[in-house]
Amino acid sequence: MGNQQILEQYYSRLIALERRAPLTASTYRFEICRFLEWLEGENLSPVAVEDNLVRVAGLSDLTNYLARRRLVDGIDTRSVAKAISALRSFYRFLEESGYGDSAGFATLLESPRRADRLPEVLEKEDVDRLLSLISTKNPLGIRNRALYELIYSAGLRISEAVSLNTESLFLSKDMAKVTGKGNKERLVVFGPDAAYWLKRYIKESRPALLGKKTCKALFVNRSGKRLSRKGIWKNYNTLALQAGLSTKLHTLRHTFATELLSGGADLRTVQELLGHAEIATTQIYTHVNQSHLRENHRKYLPKLKGLNG
Repeated sequence: MGNQQILEQYYSRLIALERRAPLTASTYRFEICRFLEWLEGENLSPVAVEDNLVRVAGLSDLTNYLARRRLVDGIDTRSVAKAISALRSFYRFLEESGYGDSAGFATLLESPRRADRLPEVLEKEDVDRLLSLISTKNPLGIRNRALYELIYSAGLRISEAVSLNTESLFLSKDMAKVTGKGNKERLVVFGPDAAYWLKRYIKESRPALLGKKTCKALFVNRSGKRLSRKGIWKNYNTLALQAGLSTKLHTLRHTFATELLSGGADLRTVQELLGHAEIATTQIYTHVNQSHLRENHRKYLPKLKGLNG
């Protein structure tokens, strides 16, 4: 059986049996596809084949592949960890599917230690300035304003915003039902600014973008189809450049969480709103908040430096 068939079997297993989230399954499939292409270039195979010129890949080969991903592709520590998770999953699939007993050495791969890097956050004034730069004189501009206001106001992941359907929005209650990681649903609340632009988008912009087409997606593109993550990223990056900010779209979610904690929200509430499975994931924002306080202390009270010296 060829590598492409093995890959498709693996992907089907992720979706049907392991019930992985579509985004996770696609990420794993992409990584294993790259891995299989690399194996072919090295005259290696993930499983035993009747060819004396092709050797079955071992632990050292997996290590070499990961080293190449670091040095040649320039991926960061987090991406290396994802690649290792995909490889472990793939080799477990091979063993359980009867292709061999090589899952054991894949478990020996050590995930890199993640750096204690705090999430980037924006000042409230920067967020306001960035959003105000969106031209709302056309349907696409109104859509973008509604989209980014909602992501910021509800602390959504990009994938969650993309997957929203019209039936998931409850404008009368300023709430939405989103599907997060692991296909877990949760209710989120958004503020008056997001509500205002969402109402304008649904009344003015969305019908103009759809034309005579029908689509259950809340946010649609100029063709009347569901807006893609790539489209959202591209539009936001352009906007950030105009605002003179070096920031990623996910920063809006980080800023949302940090502002909640700064305003007195308890950690458990923030965990629920963000859709974190473990509260330890949410606790990183308490460190961000403390760091933010120290920066503002030094910035706005410089005369205090050395008073007690």
